[in-house]
Amino acid sequence: MVKPIMKDIFFLEEASLDATPEDICAADDLMDTFNAHAEECVGMAANMIGVHRRIIVFETAENKYMEMFNPQIVRKSVPYEAVEGCLSLSGARTVTRYQNIKVQWQNRAFQTRIKTFTGRTAQIIQHEIDHCNGILI
Repeated sequence: MVKPIMKDIFFLEEASLDATPEDICAADDLMDTFNAHAEECVGMAANMIGVHRRIIVFETAENKYMEMFNPQIVRKSVPYEAVEGCLSLSGARTVTRYQNIKVQWQNRAFQTRIKTFTGRTAQIIQHEIDHCNGILI
């Protein structure tokens, strides 16, 4: 179900709790909402639809959609400055991102996965993990 975009900064600044199998419906709502905003958005975190769980969805370099439960960056390298916007906030801001990141997460079956991401996909993932941690750009 498509949910409204959360714009309450106090809510968005709260760190999210770990996702559990009971949060699959929230992930479905997040993907539905992401699809509804595909023209203006390349990634979303669950707190953007009012759910304080560590779930993100994003567009990959192959133009496919991917979801992650409980993502964590375990390694990062090659910092650079980027200008980003967000559906939850007005305007754009400069932020430090990393060209290469290694991420550990769980898939929909809550099996642990690890993969290295680069470039634009890495930037999107970093933005959404920041959301999970209550960090706003």
